[in-house]
Amino acid sequence: MTKKANETDVIFIQALAELLSAQDLTEIEVNRNYGEDDSLNVRISKTQNVIQMAATPAMIATPASTAAAVAPAAAGPEATEDPASHPGAVASPMVGTVYMQAEPGTPAFIAVGSVVSEGDTILIIEAMKTMNQIPAPHGGTVKRILVEDGAPVEYGAPMVIIE
Repeated sequence: MTKKANETDVIFIQALAELLSAQDLTEIEVNRNYGEDDSLNVRISKTQNVIQMAATPAMIATPASTAAAVAPAAAGPEATEDPASHPGAVASPMVGTVYMQAEPGTPAFIAVGSVVSEGDTILIIEAMKTMNQIPAPHGGTVKRILVEDGAPVEYGAPMVIIE
């Protein structure tokens, strides 16, 4: 590429960054082909929004009647640490809507204190009208449930802590 093309690319990338902020987007990816062996691949993303989104499920307000079941030791050290950094956190593998049971009116897959084995279904995430069973990545006891039934969930957001 020539120096002129580099200057044009810099202006193009700056315009993409401005578009990202102006439209409140989290990511833009563009591939430009100038010729057979000459192209520009640009991916711009805002990591600050991803971090904020990942913390959202922990901030969901729960009704007082279920607060004890969702966050049992709220005064303990677990309440102040970031659930996403917990070694037993189960992160969402996709964007979608979380469901705690297979059908309305049936028992939930898990509750605080439940013992699960690796591979057991712990939640369902509906994405693009497809119900995706989320298996436990490892066995243990469910210590915290960080999402509510029917709530939206982002990719990478912590949903459950299993120890």
